[in-house]
Amino acid sequence: MAERLFRRTTLVSALVFVASLALVVMGLTAITDAGRADAAPSAAEPAAVTHAMQGHLMAAAQPVPSGDDPDGDGYIPADPPVTGVQPSTDIPPHRYFHEFQANCSVDHTASDDPIVFPGQPGKSHNHTFMGNDTTDAGSTTASLGSGGTTCKAPGDLSAYWMPTLYNGDQEVRPVGPQTIYYKAGVTDYTSVRPFPKGLRFVVGSPMQTADQFRDHPGMVEGWECGNLYHNYEFPATCPTSQDTQLNIRFQAPSCWDGKNLDTPDHQAHMAYPVAQGANQDVCPVSHPVALPMIEFKMAWPVNGDMSQVRLASGTGHSFHYDFFNAWDDATLDALVDHCIIGGLQCDARGYDQTNPEAGAALNENYELP
Repeated sequence: MAERLFRRTTLVSALVFVASLALVVMGLTAITDAGRADAAPSAAEPAAVTHAMQGHLMAAAQPVPSGDDPDGDGYIPADPPVTGVQPSTDIPPHRYFHEFQANCSVDHTASDDPIVFPGQPGKSHNHTFMGNDTTDAGSTTASLGSGGTTCKAPGDLSAYWMPTLYNGDQEVRPVGPQTIYYKAGVTDYTSVRPFPKGLRFVVGSPMQTADQFRDHPGMVEGWECGNLYHNYEFPATCPTSQDTQLNIRFQAPSCWDGKNLDTPDHQAHMAYPVAQGANQDVCPVSHPVALPMIEFKMAWPVNGDMSQVRLASGTGHSFHYDFFNAWDDATLDALVDHCIIGGLQCDARGYDQTNPEAGAALNENYELP
């Protein structure tokens, strides 16, 4: 009798354990599916919430082997690394501008991200791609080097992308060449050097909070439309003038560790300059190599009622963008030397119309002379 009771108790305990385990597995499966790009949304889920859940969790993106990262550890070392550099505290002659532009049009959209989800097509939220016309989940430094470009300068084969913007379910793309500034982010603009080939990073995060977006070191003036500025979510309405567009400007970190072209979080190898003394910006010791500071200046043709405007990554404060350098080395060198180090305000040719005597870095075809 006692033996039968023991067996029955053991059986009940086992059944309870199996049932509990099944519930745990079901919960884990639900969590996993919520982060998959192909997870089927419930009809009751708001569109913005559903899109924000599908494949946007950078923290959950585990590195996998890819063309530029064969061991899949998330680190892509620079070859060779830059060593022996100290952050410059020099103060060169004052020049108000030290920049040039890359003017690049949108080429395509896709649910790919070759930085966060390399080699995993369809894994990401939808992105709007500019610059290199071959960018997809499988893009590598070598593949981008063999692609074409929508940028005015044929030597700019870099890939630029950001979450796609929607008005309701209608995709909205920026029209015409967008402005991507390359500036000096440090006071000593003469210390800025070109990007190393294959450098890539993510600016901001789809997971950032509204406060983190507002206080981000790359923030300029938030979302703008008409005479509305400093919006950190999409404004409820924008002026309906024909020329009114939704705009944002957002700056990238410009100090590099000199060691890695990428890191597992796609950000740790880069840093923003730090304030030192009166009105002086210097790279931190941990990231001593000064590179150009990229600033996205994007414009979408949408105005009027903005209540249905959203990003593929969620609400307005989820805005972020990605950069993958594939410039022709000689072309980028010429523009950095002539415009940034030369203290000029250049267009995509490397020409400063207020200083015509300085000439241009590129010819009328935006190529090296």
